[in-house]
Amino acid sequence: MATKSNQLGFETRAIHAGQSPCPLTGAVVQPIYTTSTFAQDGIGENKGYLYSRAKNPTRDVLEACLADLESAQAALAFPTGLSAAATITELLDAGSEVLVHHDLYGGIYRLFTHVKSRSAGLLVKSVNFSDIEAVKAAMTPQTKMMWFETPSNPLLEIVDVETVSAIARAAGVTTVCDNTFASPYCQRPIEMGIDLVLHSATKFLNGHSDLLAGVVAASPHLETTVVERLRFLQNSVGAVLDPISCSTLLRSLKTLPVRMDRHLENAAQIAAFLKGNQGRLGIERLNFPGLGDHPGYAIASRQMKGYGSLMSFEVSGGEARANRVAQKMNLFAFAVSLGGVESLVQHPASMTHKIVPKKQRDALGITESLLRLSVGIELCSDLIADLEQALS
Repeated sequence: MATKSNQLGFETRAIHAGQSPCPLTGAVVQPIYTTSTFAQDGIGENKGYLYSRAKNPTRDVLEACLADLESAQAALAFPTGLSAAATITELLDAGSEVLVHHDLYGGIYRLFTHVKSRSAGLLVKSVNFSDIEAVKAAMTPQTKMMWFETPSNPLLEIVDVETVSAIARAAGVTTVCDNTFASPYCQRPIEMGIDLVLHSATKFLNGHSDLLAGVVAASPHLETTVVERLRFLQNSVGAVLDPISCSTLLRSLKTLPVRMDRHLENAAQIAAFLKGNQGRLGIERLNFPGLGDHPGYAIASRQMKGYGSLMSFEVSGGEARANRVAQKMNLFAFAVSLGGVESLVQHPASMTHKIVPKKQRDALGITESLLRLSVGIELCSDLIADLEQALS
């Protein structure tokens, strides 16, 4: 994905966007305003701030940087990815119909099927967004929102973002793309027509497994009233990221490009190693969009810079062997989450996707023998050696 000719490079913007030295002191690092409230100059008179739940200077700087990196008109910072997702759903009227990708992160699946279907009466329909004809067939005049991940979690399915965006826009349907697995360094859905981009900023945006945060970025083609509504909803439910976490995330964004380059390089090498030794290592199925035989390889090559650093594979021997392999790894910690500098391995069926009914998991391919890797930025040869000894 080429940088727009009138913009500084992504690497430069990750460090400077929305930020300038403090006018009071000249500090090149943005101050952290931990205050909860702000003194007012009079009735209806202030310096733009009233109470930190509504607006905070540290959060403003972070959101300006995030908006720039996603090519958005605005970005909002939340305490978690799920609180960001829940606030997006509040844009919908009760009883609205939502199309969701059939391979969703378990927490989003839970939000739709166990919370919003009850509390807001949302009619949630699952469809394979990688199958454009299936998406068209699933849409009805009542469809109000289309929600998908690409690459998806945990099967690494690829959705044609431009095509889905065009279909939705023609029907007047709002689109939401979860860009967590790619980060704006690898993929910018707004530039391909998406209305709202969601991130669990806990993952690649922060990248150090020491912070919970979420982001919603809004396309410039959306009416400003939609952004105003999102800010109203965020303030109304109190789902705001605290100033210290904002500062931590802002610092992490400065190294996002260099971290992602190493993530991508390591993942490509590891996927090639696993593919080349698939039979010997007892791997029955390998999911990584950077492999030429992946169904979404051509689309991923067109809409992404690199292919991300997540992959999943199914081992022979069922759950027992999957558990042994995960436990034998030394550098891949057996833990949920992803996108940190350290490598992780997890078992979706018993961890992130346990909430999904077994029959549905099996139909999708989230079997008891499926493991998901989040490849970190360690020395790649060390990671490959760890996989070799765990799988041999």
